Amino acid sequence: MSHQFEIAKQIVEETCPHRKLQLENIRLFANIIQCKKYHKGDIILGEGEVCNNLLYIEQGLLRQYYVKHGKDVTEHLSYEGNGVVWCIESYFHQTPTHLLMEALEPSVVWEIPRDLMEDISDKNCDIAYLYRRFFEDSLILSQVKADMLRFESAKERYSRLMQLFPEIVKRAPLTYIASYLQMSLETLSRVRSSMT
Repeated sequence: MSHQFEIAKQIVEETCPHRKLQLENIRLFANIIQCKKYHKGDIILGEGEVCNNLLYIEQGLLRQYYVKHGKDVTEHLSYEGNGVVWCIESYFHQTPTHLLMEALEPSVVWEIPRDLMEDISDKNCDIAYLYRRFFEDSLILSQVKADMLRFESAKERYSRLMQLFPEIVKRAPLTYIASYLQMSLETLSRVRSSMT
């Protein structure tokens, strides 16, 4: 079996753990995904571009951020095995994004093109189910983050991040973690020292 098929199968198994997709449908999905490699610091999606792909990280760490008053604000951090990464509004409305996406490590990313995915999901219920699961998982993750920021203290937010996404804590620069958790670097340092 090809590496592309193995990755497609991995994406399907991670995204749809409770439903077994037929092999021919996994092959159909494998035929549309495309591998891209990025160096640390590469911009994967720039401000003003349209998000035309869902991205699955085979290896690496990505950051989504925007610039507000000349300062980077980290919106999302993701690494291998954490579902797809995308700019929701730009993807659905096909409008330029305000979010940028960059590789924080050398990264291997699989693009799932919007036009091809929509085309095959219109004709295939297994693929339609997979497509819907991408959106469900992403929306649940957004809700978890929103609730965390609204209802939890700085220490609770950091604890939750360590519990849910331990690799972010190990691999992402502290400035980006602090920004993602909407706290200052000083507050993050205090929280981290109080937990050791």
